[in-house]
Amino acid sequence: MAAASPPRGQTDRLSCYFQRIAMPVTILICPWSEARERARAIRYTVFVEEQGVPVELEWDEWDEPSWHALALVEDGTPVATGRLLPDGHIGRMAVLGSVRGTGVGALVLEALMKKAAELGYPELVLNAQTHAAPFYARAGFAQVGDEFEEAGIPHVEMRRRLGD
Repeated sequence: MAAASPPRGQTDRLSCYFQRIAMPVTILICPWSEARERARAIRYTVFVEEQGVPVELEWDEWDEPSWHALALVEDGTPVATGRLLPDGHIGRMAVLGSVRGTGVGALVLEALMKKAAELGYPELVLNAQTHAAPFYARAGFAQVGDEFEEAGIPHVEMRRRLGD
């Protein structure tokens, strides 16, 4: 797959009304330069504080060249994030506990899949925490291979073809 890093200053906005939480949710697709502070805060809360992922494993060289999705509630508070790497991997999907189970994560995933399709990626790949595999399966991802451990957490690789 061809690398397609986001140009600085380019942001896609998708406005959604999500009934289960009865408030508007805006999904931004933007480069790391625009997402950094808000995405880091969400990921730190979910991965480092809640799941005990060592902070040095959370930040990597893939943030800068990736597209990032941010879910913002009506007052502009960021509540969920995820990223699309230049090779078609989706990762760092994180939803704050206060909105988990409302469908906000599905909106973030849908926005990342839409961006990947716009960029012409034929397939998406992600490493799902095993407890989240059913969430990704509902979005059309299928497990590939056996369970493995990443950052001390059980994961499975999942893939989904685009454009078929």
